[in-house]
Amino acid sequence: MARALEVKVSQQALERTLRMQLFNGPEGRYYLKGDATQPCAVSVEDPHVSFKDDRIVVHVFTRAKLGKAFGSKCVGVGLATDVVVSLVPEAEGEIVGFRDAKIEKFSDNAALNFMLTPFLSRELPSKMKINAADLMRKLLSQSVATTGYSLTLDSLMLHSMLVSRDALTIDVDATMGID
Repeated sequence: MARALEVKVSQQALERTLRMQLFNGPEGRYYLKGDATQPCAVSVEDPHVSFKDDRIVVHVFTRAKLGKAFGSKCVGVGLATDVVVSLVPEAEGEIVGFRDAKIEKFSDNAALNFMLTPFLSRELPSKMKINAADLMRKLLSQSVATTGYSLTLDSLMLHSMLVSRDALTIDVDATMGID
């Protein structure tokens, strides 16, 4: 028989997840076009997560050098702007997922927006997923060293999520063991 728990996930935990799963390139950047070695490239960095109404809001800083590479220089236009996307959290079995990506703030450049749209609306939400059961099992694997007891998570089922000012609150049913 599973029992109900309430799990709170902070803004900082979601930011760490993004940094580990997506923003793990050179200088904490994710490259949409090119890479750190190319003079013309487009990257996003510095994700910040906040909560507003029923949505998770992700702010990222975008750097773009659009143009033609000549040797080690990019001849064209350089852009730097903040972009914002908001997402609705969604329970998917053991996974905290996200859907309904809505771009809240875009750049003023159509070419840059063309590259940002698939990233913000599809890639960012898919990379932001968290397997709550795996995370909890990893944390519990240290329980013998910290408590003297072996704690295990046998099953976990996410039911609903609610966004508040300071946390994503998840209602779960779980079974655990103590040895």
